[in-house]
Amino acid sequence: MQQSRQRPFLLVLLLGAGLAASAGRALGLEPDPGEQKAIKACERQLCTAVLGRAPAGPDVKCDVAKTWDRDTLKKGGSSSVSWGFGDARCAVDLNLSRADLIAALTQPKHVVRVPEHQVKCVVEQDGKPKPVLVRLAPKLEFKNGKADKIWINLNEVDGPTAVKATVSLAASLEDNLGIFHRSMVKSVNKFLHTRCGERYHADGRPKDVDADTKTAGKAADPKPSKPATAKANASVETGSTAAKPAAKSNAVSADAK
Repeated sequence: MQQSRQRPFLLVLLLGAGLAASAGRALGLEPDPGEQKAIKACERQLCTAVLGRAPAGPDVKCDVAKTWDRDTLKKGGSSSVSWGFGDARCAVDLNLSRADLIAALTQPKHVVRVPEHQVKCVVEQDGKPKPVLVRLAPKLEFKNGKADKIWINLNEVDGPTAVKATVSLAASLEDNLGIFHRSMVKSVNKFLHTRCGERYHADGRPKDVDADTKTAGKAADPKPSKPATAKANASVETGSTAAKPAAKSNAVSADAK
């Protein structure tokens, strides 16, 4: 699926769908308060590990949720599987080994096996929110620091029959036929190797904070007015200096008479 700028790759792996932004219409499922803040915090945590490349340190652990609108989910469909429901929201507790992640980025070849995750979702069906529980254990194969292959590895789906069928079919088509594989791999690599560097310093400091600081500095320190010219300064010199132009003027007037 198409992705917006706010997208840690964890949900790309979990659902085969990016953290896509709303299409501008009112959501039937309104985003939870703090949703974007939590996503941003998780993104920063992950990017800090990616950019720092230090094997030692805390693992990446996030508790995040994302709400998608119906139109965005429909755009992520294919000729083989389509989204026939309303809005959706999914939440997950991510736990990703730092050492595993760094090995994937620095070794010639490495396989990351994400432990089984339970994804709790709410999907609109016939205008009513329905709970859906998904269990999956994604696997990523890296070559020369970049994602090369991804498997969703869906283990179980609990929920309305139609929703279960759609999610199961999408996961099966991806893992067996690679329906969404190219876009998923591209999204993961773009996030790891481009987006993190665009948004954060190697120590995890957000680059947009630097921009905000510079902007605030300019506002607090406006450009000084141009210094007074020598000619203007002369006008406020001693009385004798200022009197010279006046005398000259009087002489001209006398000649005119």
